[in-house]
Amino acid sequence: MERDGLVARGDADDDGHVVYTATDAGREAVDRWFNEPVATKRGRDELAIKFAIAVTVPGVDVRHLVQVQRTAALRALQDLTRLKRTTDPATELAWSLVLESMVFQAESEVRWLDHVESSVARYQPAPRATIDTPDDEDAYGSEPTGRRGTGAVR
Repeated sequence: MERDGLVARGDADDDGHVVYTATDAGREAVDRWFNEPVATKRGRDELAIKFAIAVTVPGVDVRHLVQVQRTAALRALQDLTRLKRTTDPATELAWSLVLESMVFQAESEVRWLDHVESSVARYQPAPRATIDTPDDEDAYGSEPTGRRGTGAVR
């Protein structure tokens, strides 16, 4: 920020901490930041990507993945809720707002997982056992597996 002319370096305090002051350009940048909406398009969503791939890969138990993720999300939600109870918005409004945002995100994840679970139940058949065939194709007749077939059900 100093390099970009947004702040000016001041003197160090008694503890050695340097105090910076916003320049006119810095105050203008902050004013623009406060007055512009935050882009709703976020970066990469690892969870959505994981499930998008999981529903296309044979043998992946998507229902189990949903349960594992839901357990983690509910645990995080419980932790955040406990932390929120110890926060007084009257004295810690900024932290309270951050916590509430995290609570809403965790709740949203749980709701989305419910949607994933119902979509999988509606549109994806239950996983079937694969059979090794003598001609090295899987039970669905797709690409060779690279293993010698035994005819055994896995």
